[in-house]
Amino acid sequence: MSLETTIKADLILYNGRISTLDPATPEASNIAIGGGRILAVDEGEEYADLTTPQTRRIDLQGRRVIPGLYDSHLHVIRGGLNYNLELRWDGVRSLHDALTLLKLQAARTPAPQWVRVVGGWSEFQFQEKRMPTLDEINAAAPDTPVFILHLYCQAMLNRAALRAVGYDKNTPNPPGGEIQRDKNGEPTGLLIARPNALLLYATLAKGPKLPVEYQYNSTRHFMRELNRLGLTSVCDAGGGFQNYPDDYAVITELHQRGELTLRVAYNLFTQNKGGEKADFQRWIAMTKPDSGDDLYRMNGAGEMLVFSAADFEDFLEPRPELPPTLETDLKDVVTLLAENRWPFRLHATYDESITRFLNVFEEVNRHAPLQGLHWFLDHCETISDRNIERVKALGGGIAIQHRMAFQGEYFLQRYGKAAAERTPPVRRMLEIGVPVGAGTDATRVANYNPWNSLYWLVTGKTVGGTALYPEKNCLSRQEALSLYTQGSAWFSRDEESKGTLKPGQLADLIVLSADYFHVPDEKIKGLHSVLTLLGGKPVHAEAEFKDLSPPELPVMPDWSPVAKFGGYGAPGFARSERSISFAPHIAPYMKRSGSASPIQPLSQLWGSGCDCFAF
Repeated sequence: MSLETTIKADLILYNGRISTLDPATPEASNIAIGGGRILAVDEGEEYADLTTPQTRRIDLQGRRVIPGLYDSHLHVIRGGLNYNLELRWDGVRSLHDALTLLKLQAARTPAPQWVRVVGGWSEFQFQEKRMPTLDEINAAAPDTPVFILHLYCQAMLNRAALRAVGYDKNTPNPPGGEIQRDKNGEPTGLLIARPNALLLYATLAKGPKLPVEYQYNSTRHFMRELNRLGLTSVCDAGGGFQNYPDDYAVITELHQRGELTLRVAYNLFTQNKGGEKADFQRWIAMTKPDSGDDLYRMNGAGEMLVFSAADFEDFLEPRPELPPTLETDLKDVVTLLAENRWPFRLHATYDESITRFLNVFEEVNRHAPLQGLHWFLDHCETISDRNIERVKALGGGIAIQHRMAFQGEYFLQRYGKAAAERTPPVRRMLEIGVPVGAGTDATRVANYNPWNSLYWLVTGKTVGGTALYPEKNCLSRQEALSLYTQGSAWFSRDEESKGTLKPGQLADLIVLSADYFHVPDEKIKGLHSVLTLLGGKPVHAEAEFKDLSPPELPVMPDWSPVAKFGGYGAPGFARSERSISFAPHIAPYMKRSGSASPIQPLSQLWGSGCDCFAF
């Protein structure tokens, strides 16, 4: 099948196993690319009418090829600004290794810089199945400030970090947070989000920041890491302390420089409690949806629309009751957006909250129709069948993420196995016919590795191996991949340009390290790309394709954890370094002060509750 065009092929890929996700030509062995788009599929490697002497040919050597992955909910803009500052525990398999990484990085980090571990991990991924103790953290890093974020519920600081931020026995608890103290009133180093995460963010913000040129470098390295894992598109969900346009300056400049290696559709997230409508009124005067191009484009509003609608997940705590002002607040903002034809997204965890949100949307829809807006809800772990039907009736979609892969054990112990079996009910969403896209919600809760999310969709298991779902709520590998490609494209109105490998679509594709459709389930988590093409141009290449790799990019600063250890799974963590010991003091696990939680044995871990307000 080919596209009628006068454009000639820049590149021909042949001798591959190409899964196009196009029903007209589901499997192919050859593909021709020109002008950044796919020209022809499976018409023979010669493509005589499309080639010139300059056309390059690449032998795929039988490797599996799939469309580039599209994460419909990833905080790539904020994550990029900080990527080079952060030590990743994502994918590290033992607490011993995590603490060894911490010790090694502390020794490399110059004063007054910090070591930061900011989300993307769970204690259940560790062989030890537990959190680190503060004694262990202090033993690993006695002098360098350390800040470790666990989900959105707590942070752990060593003694050096407590000194750096100035927390002592005279520091009062801020509204919405708790500084845990010992019997003498001195801070222990545990910060608890109760009921929101402002204390955690405010403390993290006290650390030194990268200068702007290093932020450019950091963002480029984060994009390259995502390219390595097979991502070619992301929909950025905004985030707390991500102000528009100021905090979008780096990504905008990289776009202008021609240095983006991901397609980014971004949403605008309100920053001012009580001033949400004013935020969106200001932004409506400044920009509009689809402003930009195929690489960098404004997508709409959210995922925070109003603070009173923030039903943040913390399955160690009971479901939060949202305030009675929700309906009035949300109606004002959604009416403004609908009247101006702005697509929007809204964070939604619990069915009880979703019912109230949909009541508002149905009321707005009576005079400002939502059909055609491509609006959607994010997360929806406990959404009911009835509310899925209501979403469909209003023309909405649902973006799902693998948050349960990191918190499923907590949910099981609070709500039980039966309730956990449809968190979220992905199969039912597809049966009802709602548009569904997949993603990660990285970086502060789940990690950014799309293969962990695909593994979760296919097996129903957490990162700790706990089985959450019956077979009926798991997806086939083809179905899961479709959600990460075609499905996600709906959420930025890109169905006609990405998600399949067919003539006319953007030439975004990945060549896999192993065959996704045939490796054992457990091997899905270890997949990555050996060749990633964005618009037909290599943005990542290794193994037999390494000669196509873009020029190396030094890491700035040179003491960055990324320079030594890399990103997901700490690939630069040499085996010889794993044996380093730091004589940790294994202290009894501390319970949250005043906790009466019946959950066992999780209550023995560093416990906390969070009604967070920023993602």
